[in-house]
Amino acid sequence: MVEIRQARYFVAVAEELHFGRAAQRLRMSQPPLSQAIKQLEQRLGCELLHRTQRSVALSPAGTVFLDHCRALIRYAEEAEAAARQAATGRGGRLSLGAVASAFSWPLPLVLEQFHEALPDVEIRTQEIDTHEAAAGLLDRSLDWAIVRQTAPARGTTATTLFADRFVAALPLHHPAADTTGPLDLADLASSPWVWLHRHISPDYHDAMATMCRTAGFSPVPAHWARSVTTQIAMVECGLGVTVVPAAASAPRPAVRFRPLHHATATIELTAMTRSNPGALPERLTAIATQLTTATTPGNKPASIVEQLPGRSPGD
Repeated sequence: MVEIRQARYFVAVAEELHFGRAAQRLRMSQPPLSQAIKQLEQRLGCELLHRTQRSVALSPAGTVFLDHCRALIRYAEEAEAAARQAATGRGGRLSLGAVASAFSWPLPLVLEQFHEALPDVEIRTQEIDTHEAAAGLLDRSLDWAIVRQTAPARGTTATTLFADRFVAALPLHHPAADTTGPLDLADLASSPWVWLHRHISPDYHDAMATMCRTAGFSPVPAHWARSVTTQIAMVECGLGVTVVPAAASAPRPAVRFRPLHHATATIELTAMTRSNPGALPERLTAIATQLTTATTPGNKPASIVEQLPGRSPGD
């Protein structure tokens, strides 16, 4: 395998076509340079330079080899620069995973500010379920994740962005869709329910179940979703009712979101990293924490619920 040092030697000689000038350019004496080129030719098994007492010229093999040596040097320099940038948080690559609803809020704001601050960082994203975050971080397929989970797994760190309360999501044909004011969750006990599998997001599932038990019933799920986004889409199809985090309750023509009376259960939106995350994930967590605080004066979910259809300022 050709070393970077050998590639630099050969490029200098090939561009100068003179061993003395190439040695001066490399700040070395001529004999070691000549010996290094001979060793390189012996290793490759071909002549790279035609030498006479008066001239040096590239052979056909040398002409081809020169282009690859220049590329090798360029890639090495880019790799060094990328490593330095990544170490200081100014460049590199970041693999990000997030639950579906986070791509509506707060990720657009977080990524916009991150790109403004660090335009040279390449970000690759993927949708994940909450239970996939820890494994992805530990096997390094992810560097940062945003999920609905409160307890970090061993080897990871969780930073709470905010605690979101739940609202009811109802199809237009539901009797409670056109009413105003907070809704008693018990009024939905006999409705068909859209539910979420526990293994996908344990904290989220348990918070839903706790609310229903507190309201005096255990819903019988009629439909199963894998994300908050899908829950809302199923309600939009008229399949049933559900509860979702208020931050996910962006207006939809066929869905009515209603605040819940006496509902105290919350679900945390959490940023997760490895225990020793590095500069880039730490910067992303800092931006996410700052933005979720700045865009949630007092309580983000409350501000969203106040804008829900059918809710008046006095409700």
